Amino acid sequence: MINEPARICPWQHAWFLDNCVRRTIHNPDRIIGRYIEKGQTVLDLGCGPGMFSLAMAKMVGEDGKVISVDIQEEMLQILRKQSENAGFQSRIYLHKSRSDGIGIRDSVDFALAFYMVHEVPDKTGFLKEVAAHIKPLGMILIVEPKWHVSEPSFEETVDVAKHSGLRLISRPKILFSRAVLLQKNSG
Repeated sequence: MINEPARICPWQHAWFLDNCVRRTIHNPDRIIGRYIEKGQTVLDLGCGPGMFSLAMAKMVGEDGKVISVDIQEEMLQILRKQSENAGFQSRIYLHKSRSDGIGIRDSVDFALAFYMVHEVPDKTGFLKEVAAHIKPLGMILIVEPKWHVSEPSFEETVDVAKHSGLRLISRPKILFSRAVLLQKNSG
């Protein structure tokens, strides 16, 4: 459900996912800063080496929690080292997903799926599982790369998300990307 090894960005390319150029183009503070508050529990799906997880850890503060999920243990180990260096190991929880599901138990206020939904073979199962973990009125930001995901394919993902109990809030503008912010229904 989460990723097939042939479809995912290999851990050996972690440098491509977190570097100064990428942090400038996809600045986490600009992209997700308005959605996250101190004390929240947030979810970084397909966290890779942790560019967004580390930023989220700052945003949620000492009383918050970041659940960083990836299918590749090597990506999680890179993030573990970075979170220790940043002093965030007490608020970043690393979770290795299964091939057939995410496998977390927590409910979250905000979830981020940045450049990873196109890697998921079962989008319906994946988005239903994610939606089940989002608190009522919590949000998810789905961002996909324009060069990998056509507009019709992205709209199919949005439709699947809507049928999973999420409603469209906005379509944020993110460079080189297609993006949608969705909110869990209140009841």
